[in-house]
Amino acid sequence: MDGISRLLALSIFFVILFGFQRENMVTMAIDEDTKALCSVNLAEFLPPPYGGLENMVCQPVWNSFLLRYSQSKDNVITIVLSTIYTSGWIGMGFSPDGMMINSSCMVGWVTPAGHGKIKQYYVEGFTPSKIIPDKGELPLTSVPPIIYVQGATAYLAFQLKYPTPLKTQPILLAFSTKSPQHHHLTVHEDKTTIQFDFSSGTSFAAADTPINYINSKKTHGVLGILGWGLFCPFGAIFARYLRSQPLWYYFHVSAQYIGFILGLAGVVVGVQLNNRLQPHIPGHQGIGILILVLSILQVLAFFVRPDKDSKYRKYWNLYHAWVGRTALFFGAVNIVLGMHYAGAGEGWKIGYGFVLGSTMLACIILETLLRLKKLDEPTVPSNYPMTSI
Repeated sequence: MDGISRLLALSIFFVILFGFQRENMVTMAIDEDTKALCSVNLAEFLPPPYGGLENMVCQPVWNSFLLRYSQSKDNVITIVLSTIYTSGWIGMGFSPDGMMINSSCMVGWVTPAGHGKIKQYYVEGFTPSKIIPDKGELPLTSVPPIIYVQGATAYLAFQLKYPTPLKTQPILLAFSTKSPQHHHLTVHEDKTTIQFDFSSGTSFAAADTPINYINSKKTHGVLGILGWGLFCPFGAIFARYLRSQPLWYYFHVSAQYIGFILGLAGVVVGVQLNNRLQPHIPGHQGIGILILVLSILQVLAFFVRPDKDSKYRKYWNLYHAWVGRTALFFGAVNIVLGMHYAGAGEGWKIGYGFVLGSTMLACIILETLLRLKKLDEPTVPSNYPMTSI
């Protein structure tokens, strides 16, 4: 046993050692790639002042996005943002609080004819119509901003002048593979928020900030999908189609209460997001309030449920069934609206589409089987003679 223990310990040691070596090799490879990218001579294809940045700082910030900048003594900051580019647009935004709303962004793209376009945008809302071109609060200098594509890399360059040195600043980064239509931006493929310290040239994730808007938005979406889109529908399925099972009632109540708690938690997170962002999405908000009210009525109805022999039981059953169906219908509608307003990626849409499609398919199959079973049940005529004993 001692020999086996020593062999096991030795194996673990080599695994750990290999892991450290592999991590160091990956870190060295990333450093080498960054060094190579930062050594590109911008003066060969970019005009001044972008081509000859003095005391340039070069830092990778997200995915293939590389940020170069130089800040002068009179608080003029020259920025060159580069990333891999094939089509669509790339953008860099400045936010007062790390949120998308009320941020000002510089966005650039290349038209099919090969002409570079760059504009400032002001974000008033989450929909493309609320992202206003030729509007914003960035203090641009008289130096024209440019976008230039060199090989497979696009360079977005602009210059700002602030009254004081720019220090830690929330930065938004985003891209889309679809070009803007009549200067109106298409929905981004991906995005992120970072905190960048322009005084030291370092960045850290927005998750390190006290208020994490991105994670809160994702949490709100996940709780809504789990509560209104998964547990509550399955609770309703237990009640309608699995009554022949001895434990159907307990499954029904458990699923409904779990769904209600998750949905309520999603509402709480949504209220916090609303207080921070003040978005103008009355449809999503109004439907959310309606679903919450209907859900509370369903919970209260549980405590006033009449006995089976009560003459009011059939009315309670109708109320309980149709209020529940109404809440589930609007729950699905509001989840879709929420993903639309939040600009959710394809993964979210495909994921919820699979959940919704599977639930609807299960309901169609079970409803068909239920109706076929009722047709097979023998019926007793109302005038059937009864033999007295």
